[in-house]
Amino acid sequence: MSFPVQVIETLPDQHLWVLETRTTAYAFSWNQHHRLENVYWGAKLACPADYAPKALGFDPLGNWNFARNTREEFPTWGDYKFNEPCLKVRYSDGVRACLLDYADSTTAGNDTEATLTIHLQDPHYPLRVRLIYKVFVDHDLIVRSAEIENTGDDPVEIEQILSAAWHLPQRDSYQLTTLSGKWGGEFQIQRADLPQGKQLVERRRGSTGYDSNPFFALDDGTAGETRGDVWFGALAFSGNYKLVIERDAFEQVYVTGGIHDFDFCWRLEAGEVFRTPEFVAGFTNQGYGEASRLLHAYETAQVVPRVSARQARPVVYNSWYVTEFDVSFENQERAAELAAKIGVELFVMDDGWFGQRNSDRAGLGDWYVNPEKFPNGLAPLIRRVNELGMEFGIWVEPEMVNPDSDLYRAHPEWVYHFPNRPRSLGRNQYVLNVSRPDVQQFILNFMNDLLSNNNIKFIKWDMNRHFSEPGWPDAPEGRDREIWVRHTRGVYEILRQLREKYPQVLFESCSGGGGRVDLGVMPYVEQFWMSDNTDPYDDLFIQEGFSLAYAPLTRMMWVTDTNGINGRSYSLDFRFHLAMMGVLGMGADLTRWSQADLSRAAELIALYKDIRETMQFGAFYRLRSPRESALSAFQFIHPSGREAVVIIFLSQSRFGYFSTPVHLQGLDPNARYVAEGWDEPWSGQALMKRGLPVALKGSFVSQLIRLSRV
Repeated sequence: MSFPVQVIETLPDQHLWVLETRTTAYAFSWNQHHRLENVYWGAKLACPADYAPKALGFDPLGNWNFARNTREEFPTWGDYKFNEPCLKVRYSDGVRACLLDYADSTTAGNDTEATLTIHLQDPHYPLRVRLIYKVFVDHDLIVRSAEIENTGDDPVEIEQILSAAWHLPQRDSYQLTTLSGKWGGEFQIQRADLPQGKQLVERRRGSTGYDSNPFFALDDGTAGETRGDVWFGALAFSGNYKLVIERDAFEQVYVTGGIHDFDFCWRLEAGEVFRTPEFVAGFTNQGYGEASRLLHAYETAQVVPRVSARQARPVVYNSWYVTEFDVSFENQERAAELAAKIGVELFVMDDGWFGQRNSDRAGLGDWYVNPEKFPNGLAPLIRRVNELGMEFGIWVEPEMVNPDSDLYRAHPEWVYHFPNRPRSLGRNQYVLNVSRPDVQQFILNFMNDLLSNNNIKFIKWDMNRHFSEPGWPDAPEGRDREIWVRHTRGVYEILRQLREKYPQVLFESCSGGGGRVDLGVMPYVEQFWMSDNTDPYDDLFIQEGFSLAYAPLTRMMWVTDTNGINGRSYSLDFRFHLAMMGVLGMGADLTRWSQADLSRAAELIALYKDIRETMQFGAFYRLRSPRESALSAFQFIHPSGREAVVIIFLSQSRFGYFSTPVHLQGLDPNARYVAEGWDEPWSGQALMKRGLPVALKGSFVSQLIRLSRV
């Protein structure tokens, strides 16, 4: 394949850049209006000339056309256009208009991954902007970001800085898909016709959260799982963000996204460079299923921590539901012994092991081992867990503090607060100001002490409340409203240093459930805790939305006892089959299980280990949605193609059996596949066209079918 970035001089002082992936293309030009404007984003065309801008020959809207109808790649604020800007600044002399001229461009890379950098310069002020385009050919994705550099002597205030603007082709209509929800109901798929005006997907509480996720998808209203044009993207940032999806009166549709400008201002000092989060986006004409698989493959190959990217994630047991805060060596040992007998590989002790942590009202921030609960430290318990054949993991919540703690009594100034205003409690705790270097060092110190003195191989990093009173009274001059970015960057830096020093330790991002799930934190953690709601039927809907944007490899799911959210009961197989669709975990109180249930759990864990590569690294297909039918189905195909696993869930049958063919996807049509209990193999074509016959009856029943290629 040729180099994926082409630079074409169309006319003197006019350039066209064409970025081509395996099946798609993205093109923009520096045109006669001295604007960097998008001209194409969609399926790959036959030759470079096809991407060149095509003039209408007349301007039906006169001067208004240029003012209102701009397709700028990186619009700035201050001249005669009114769409959402990517950059808004205030110079030291009070000027708040920013203009950017093209300087030059540079390229680097190879025929599968390449980077194009566009260099822009304000013609009057010492401000440089670099637009960075990373092209991932095999993934059909483009990753955009920007760098803003102050080359002068005086500071510049950045009032808004977004990562990119994405322009879609004109269509009669568009349908917008986003992920929203609440605690215990995260990642709910929202799909609606895109009206004229601005639609805002945002987060203003300090981190990505349950109510929204930095992901979008757009189609013309006709796309489905297996067909149709879909444009999609995800922002790699874990703090306050916004995505603005705008459809104007001239049927132009564009998406801008990046750090939220609400309560934000960044003082860019002389010589300083500000880098935006990356904004990943792509196009496919094969529907939402292919859009998800492109993102999944990219995440697995490029985003998740490199040291563990191809490492199978272990089967986890977490002891929270056994003991809650009442932890001791004895009850943890008993839970560990039962977990080991059924094949668990990693035992995790949750909250309650440190400080005076006997409830959620005290002790948070005092990261020493509670001497009453563990008089000899953690070593005896870890040693016992290791003797049982398992690794040991532990829960922490480093960004939070209880007011009833030694840490808060010593450093009340370390939490976000405003002078002369009350400090609001959430979950009986405050948020530590991780923007502060001394707070970052405190977290690093106690984490280093914990990991260097104990054989710990897994950290569950929790973050359980939103920000309030986001003040930093002793911030450096002009820096107090930078906390929305500095906190997130501080967490990243702490995790980066810990991962570098302890490469054998796996990390899980948890935030009261799925409150910090995004591409920004993904390079630092192996997996995400998807939801505190472990009700299997609810989780069918949560995991379906999760899978739109995030790979099964990153999804932790637990088998638990009856969930308090709904109070429903399920068969063991139903609970396990749901939790197998990602990284398998357990949180049930095994001390109350019968011997028959423990034996069945051991069988199901052994099965999961046998198909683990397929479930964690395989291509994922949503065959039937729980939003559309009582029977839902999902499929995984091993990277080699040698195996496919289909899991089918029936919420309830009516009038006897629920019988229907389930049409598989992604198989080799000419290959033959066999499953346990089949007399003869079936061709891949038959399984996809004729369908896999399914007949189930009852409430909350499931079936796992393992197909082997022969």
